[in-house]
Amino acid sequence: MSTGYITSALDSLANALQIIPQHEYLLQGTILDLHVDHLVQRLRGLCDNMDQGLQTFHDHEICFSLLSTKEGVAPLILRVRRAIDIMDAPYQLRYIGQQEVGDRTRPTLVRNSLDIACTPTVIEYLKELGCNVDFEYTSRGYMFRKGRMKITVAKIFKLGGVPSNPESYTDPIPFTQSYLVELSVLTAGQDGIGKEMVHFAEQLRPLVKLEKIDYKRL
Repeated sequence: MSTGYITSALDSLANALQIIPQHEYLLQGTILDLHVDHLVQRLRGLCDNMDQGLQTFHDHEICFSLLSTKEGVAPLILRVRRAIDIMDAPYQLRYIGQQEVGDRTRPTLVRNSLDIACTPTVIEYLKELGCNVDFEYTSRGYMFRKGRMKITVAKIFKLGGVPSNPESYTDPIPFTQSYLVELSVLTAGQDGIGKEMVHFAEQLRPLVKLEKIDYKRL
């Protein structure tokens, strides 16, 4: 793959982010398997449209990286997600930018985000583009909505076998004895949503502590 083509792909993505200035506001936490049922019941009482039943999901996600030809530029990270439990659902290609440094008093993590629906050929396309598979996993759990906020409670599993080769996969193995809980909002830069998210997160204590994670310290 020529360096010019890779550079063009990076520039195209940068232009897309300028056209669609989407930001993700995020709080995260974990809860032990033993207590997850109590959290689900709490969320059912707080969230919208629970009269329609509990919404579940089962996804497979692959993380790709693409090295830049420009010195000092961080690799481009792309994620491809597909729904295992919905056979005709489109694949989702996602770009997640680095955490914004900005104002340290912000109550949530803030980062650029771009989601695009695509066909299954996106995986082969990214490989032809020069992307490397960094890791992959499956997640299974529950999703809730509260206004514009999305809350997911997910069990994360690792896959044995050759990355991105379904024929080689072995039975999934849980990473930990806990669930990942995420509270997020996608919006075009409205910092006021952070306070609304923190207020909602307080209603989930002491079952789970949702907080702003500084990935640069990990």
